[in-house]
Amino acid sequence: MIIGESRTLIAGPAGPLEIAVNRPADDATPRGIALVAHPHPQQGGTLDNKVAQTLAKTFAALGYTAVRFNFRGVGKSAGEFDQGIGETDDAFAALTHVQTEANMTSVAPVLAGFSFGSFVQTRLARRIAAERLVLVGPAVKRFAVEDVPADTIVIHGEADEVVPLDDVFAWARPQQLPITVFPGCTHFFHGRLTQLQRVITGMWRA
Repeated sequence: MIIGESRTLIAGPAGPLEIAVNRPADDATPRGIALVAHPHPQQGGTLDNKVAQTLAKTFAALGYTAVRFNFRGVGKSAGEFDQGIGETDDAFAALTHVQTEANMTSVAPVLAGFSFGSFVQTRLARRIAAERLVLVGPAVKRFAVEDVPADTIVIHGEADEVVPLDDVFAWARPQQLPITVFPGCTHFFHGRLTQLQRVITGMWRA
């Protein structure tokens, strides 16, 4: 759990949905909402995943209200795994709940995801207007990851043992989409989380 975090259960499409919210430092007025999606629920993915937490910390530090949630069947969230279809509905429910509470329904959110969570966020981006997407270790080829806007930030490890870098290039090449590659880095960014935060922050501010 991140310091200053609040957790609650909201009404989700499959029953109760667990969400975690991290607000900007110093109680500043948030510039928007950043929704973060965790990796594969059937492979140990939860909202407490270290990459998901790093994404939340990064966007809270950038002035966003960062929202994570447990997909259906994970933690206190009800339901069963649904191949990304129901999980997209979960993401939409978490986002709209926080947007409504914060009176920010007209502000386009940031959609960030790790691995399977990236797949879900590309699906959600077809449903809503997003400020920008941030995809870390996107699970291309394993899932039908959608094409994404040209300003999407994609970060991948050179030595990713789950999603080969060549598969990411094959997905990105037809889109002429740049990829930021971390040399020697594996799928879970072990030992590279501070660098991940620094790189995203730098790209965002630029």
